[in-house]
Amino acid sequence: MAEAVETAGVPGRRRRAPGMSADERRSMIVKAALPLVAEYGAGVTTAKVARAAGIGEATIFRVFEDKEALLAACVAEALRPDALLASLAAVPLHRPLAERLVEALDAMREHLSRIGAVIGALHATGHLRGREAPKSGGTGSEPEPASEPEPASEPESASEPEPASGSAPTVPGSREEALAAPLAAVAALFEPERDRLRVAPEALARVFLTLSRASAAEAGDDGRMPGALSPRELVDLFLHGALGDER
Repeated sequence: MAEAVETAGVPGRRRRAPGMSADERRSMIVKAALPLVAEYGAGVTTAKVARAAGIGEATIFRVFEDKEALLAACVAEALRPDALLASLAAVPLHRPLAERLVEALDAMREHLSRIGAVIGALHATGHLRGREAPKSGGTGSEPEPASEPEPASEPESASEPEPASGSAPTVPGSREEALAAPLAAVAALFEPERDRLRVAPEALARVFLTLSRASAAEAGDDGRMPGALSPRELVDLFLHGALGDER
């Protein structure tokens, strides 16, 4: 049955919304909830979310088991790298490398800022404390889980050979898997200059992602802490190093 929603400009009056699948309704609710979660953390109420989405509060619980499930869906959505990957793929490869990397760094900062706003608000309101943090959607920027005592290590079997260095397969759901798509997207930005590079594009991409995390971590609410380098300055440092006479 179609859900009744508030008619724009007519408080209290309801109209019937077009039918949605459960997945579409979940997506619509999460989209409305994300800015509220970033603002209020776990203190956000389902009534606030319902008002923002223009639906009745009961509708939320038709597609989410409880508020906890809604918050988990918001975290998962914030971590999704889709928007980041689309931005990286849209960077024109005919432009100079420095300009490509500045655009990429801006996109990654925006992605990390979105993650930080949601995860940070939930941490600040006690929601994620003592739990294992969800895996990041692409840049390894998730907060670390609360430390727990490590179990006693079991003796290793002498007959079990160690895997060769660098040959271990990627584990599904691991950080390496989460990083794979963003690494490939950034590496593609270096491809036009492959013959001029001192190291492979894939290695440069890994360093560049590390740089993006560090630069995002020092960005303030206005996007720049006093003394922090701008994206263009960081890219210049990345490409040319610290010594001015080495260009």
